[in-house]
Amino acid sequence: MGRYVVFDLDGTLLDTVDDIAASMNAVLARFGLPQHPKEDYLRFTGNGARVLTQRALGDQQELLDAIYPAYLAEYAIHSRELTRPYDGIPALLQNLLARGVQVIVYSNKDDSDTKAVVGHYFPDIPFLRVLGSRRDMPLKPDPTVMEAVLAELGFAPQDGLYVGDTVTDMQCARNLKLFAIAVGWGFQNEAELMGENPDRFIHHPEELLAVVRDWPRDNA
Repeated sequence: MGRYVVFDLDGTLLDTVDDIAASMNAVLARFGLPQHPKEDYLRFTGNGARVLTQRALGDQQELLDAIYPAYLAEYAIHSRELTRPYDGIPALLQNLLARGVQVIVYSNKDDSDTKAVVGHYFPDIPFLRVLGSRRDMPLKPDPTVMEAVLAELGFAPQDGLYVGDTVTDMQCARNLKLFAIAVGWGFQNEAELMGENPDRFIHHPEELLAVVRDWPRDNA
């Protein structure tokens, strides 16, 4: 048993949109298809690479089976070029560990890409688990994968926080019965997130430490 925080990755720990946009646009250009501005990719992300590809293709869905693997290959090569941790995130993770709080990454990004970027940008952070999407498992907001992980670790819902930047994350937190914290620095705006009634909304990573200081609290 113990206190823990489940973090989303894209838009929460890492600003990945530049590498995502560049990789998809490179593939679209290769196939002679229209490209998209970076801002569009803030809306395209959040539900895994296949859905990202569907959204980028628009009315060209017949090309999905060609573009999707091409994007995965392109992004695997270029996922660590323009991506950066958000300001304050490395210090936040170190402070949580210093307080005895375990940290987990749970993403809809492809599992191999998730592990690659986390290992590259946070080499000194001993995450308890780093989990991305796999073909044989449902994506967030389905709670199946994380429920199994928390049961394996012996973690209770009342001891955990879920931190994310999308509606999908807030829905997943609710499905897991975890205290839901929405962040204001990610890919979706505050109005969208507040529509999911998160337990807390924060604008800077250090604000999470105040939530941790209040633990235990009325989230049981």
